[in-house]
Amino acid sequence: MRLRNKSWARPLIEAHPEMISVKPVGMQGKWQERFAQSQPLMLEVGSGKGKFITEMAAAHPELNFIALELQEVAIAYVLRKQVELELPNLQLILGDGANLTEYFAPEEVTGVYLNFSDPWPKTRNEKRRLTYKSFLDQYKAIMAKDGVLQFKTDNQGLFEYSLVSMNNYGMKFDMVSLDLHNDPKIEGNIETEYEHKFSSKGSRIYQLIGRY
Repeated sequence: MRLRNKSWARPLIEAHPEMISVKPVGMQGKWQERFAQSQPLMLEVGSGKGKFITEMAAAHPELNFIALELQEVAIAYVLRKQVELELPNLQLILGDGANLTEYFAPEEVTGVYLNFSDPWPKTRNEKRRLTYKSFLDQYKAIMAKDGVLQFKTDNQGLFEYSLVSMNNYGMKFDMVSLDLHNDPKIEGNIETEYEHKFSSKGSRIYQLIGRY
């Protein structure tokens, strides 16, 4: 969902270059320099307003996190949270998830989160889905050998498509849940804004964790 323009968004971004990168090309292999200490790096592609990534960073100080978002206003919402929280293990990128190999070096990222991505339901838009094979290529290219891909959605069609796409790609699954919020095996789940909204209305939440 595209957010309405906010007059405060761009000035906020321009005021905090220490927290957000708007020119990530050329940062390959250098991301750890932007954190307080070098730790395994986790990337969320499509961070929305940042509920998930800020809570994850707060809950896991032993990991470094990057929130990547294409929409300027959306990443500004994440930045506003980070300005308040000042989490030493969180950095932000205003950038395109289709350009990950231009932003990150091979094996630089330990894990990738895809949360409530646009389902692009029409067949002609298949290549825009974040679990299409060209995107899987990019995640693999930047992922460490022991890295994981975590995917959550409320869209059954996209979930089924993603399972097939990842399986055909040769990925292995650590976990597949068809009803995350009622799955007794799941502990410590941190919700996104959309997840909270959809689950509170009774929607089923799907999740998988895969490896290359």
